[in-house]
Amino acid sequence: MFDFFKAVRETAASRTGAAAARRIRPELIHLKFEIDRTKCAIDAARNHFEQAVDPTLIDCYIYELNAAQLRYQFLLRKFKSQED
Repeated sequence: MFDFFKAVRETAASRTGAAAARRIRPELIHLKFEIDRTKCAIDAARNHFEQAVDPTLIDCYIYELNAAQLRYQFLLRKFKSQED
């Protein structure tokens, strides 16, 4: 997780200078972390779905995938609204 924050600071510093890097709001960093975590959850649910053979597990992974995708959409909307 430490590397994630370092990468965010370096990216911000390279785009707009060091002063802007200090002004990154912590809630945006947290949202970015949650978005990345949700991407991993989507990938995991998709991989589990592709490997499942039991109909009950297939249904379970479909629900997991849909829930993760909805969470991802929600987090993106929230991130974009706070970024402005």
